Amino acid sequence: MGQTLPARDNAILLFTGLSASSHAAATPSNPNPGWWEKFIGPGKALDSDQFFVICTNVLGGCYGSTGPSSIDPTTGEPYATHFPVVSIFDMVNAQFRLLDHLGIDRLYASVGSSMGAMQSLAAGLLHPERAGKIVSISGTARSSPSSIAMRFAQRSVLMADPNWNNGFYYGALPPHTGMKLARQIATITYRSGPEWDLRFGRKLRPVPNDGQANPLDPSKPRLPALCPEFLIETYLDHQGEQFCLKYDANSLIYVSKAMDLFDLTSEALESLQLSSSKVPPIPPSNANTPTPALHLPSLAQGLAPLAETPVLILGVQSDILFPVEQQRECADALRMAGNERVVYYELGGVWGHDTFLLDVQNVGGAIRGFLSMK
Repeated sequence: MGQTLPARDNAILLFTGLSASSHAAATPSNPNPGWWEKFIGPGKALDSDQFFVICTNVLGGCYGSTGPSSIDPTTGEPYATHFPVVSIFDMVNAQFRLLDHLGIDRLYASVGSSMGAMQSLAAGLLHPERAGKIVSISGTARSSPSSIAMRFAQRSVLMADPNWNNGFYYGALPPHTGMKLARQIATITYRSGPEWDLRFGRKLRPVPNDGQANPLDPSKPRLPALCPEFLIETYLDHQGEQFCLKYDANSLIYVSKAMDLFDLTSEALESLQLSSSKVPPIPPSNANTPTPALHLPSLAQGLAPLAETPVLILGVQSDILFPVEQQRECADALRMAGNERVVYYELGGVWGHDTFLLDVQNVGGAIRGFLSMK
């Protein structure tokens, strides 16, 4: 969306979360609202009058870029679980190949939230000379054991569905039940307990018009049921059903695994031959956290290539998927690495991880202000 300037220096690469597609905002060719519709367009956070906004589908997904559901040219059948395990770095490098094709040598900024925040940081690390600014919203520089555990539970229930068939379900019944349960688990991590309380409380779903609260004795109180009857249960049931209709089960497994593997500490980067051993160890002298994590110096060493790049880190206090401590940790590590152009904001509210989709005023305002900084 938007137009490139003659110098091609106004491009913003917007990275998606796990389940989002490249359709981030409505366009003439696709007028349907996009997943970040409120943040992209004239006068919005990503101002299309000023910037050329690019959003792509991730490698391993199912919206167009190659993934497990794509056809393996050697067999003529879907790759399924013969598809190789991919990383966040693979996704980013594929997108920079697109930038090469478009003739864009340097981004004005890379922007991402959730898994997109991982990609945004990785873009600056892999291509520091090509990323002018970096925006990381509700993400992390190192997947924590708690988030890995949540995603492992999702993959476990999905892969336990007999219809998953070790990933070779194409042309047959898909693992609908496992996929639905996996999404229900994920949805719990996207919002917060206080928001559930405000939104649903302990309210029950209405009794059907042709039904009775107590069919055995209509004069008595409503009988409890084993099927979903609390509104929160019906909401999770609906979210699970909807997700099954638009996303591929194997892509969920592969993309969520890529998130688990993400780690920008120097040891992890060196194991992938992505870190320079010339960067000296960094003591936790600039940490604002009262009790810095043991891996913080290693994370600062890994983030050293970003020492000269302006970075916006945005965290949300009610986020349980990527807790705000991880945002503080990322900002601290960047400062320890010598980055004096780190901007860190911490938002309140009850929307949890999904704040980046809902809080237009605060999230959008922070992005707009950061992008306008010289």
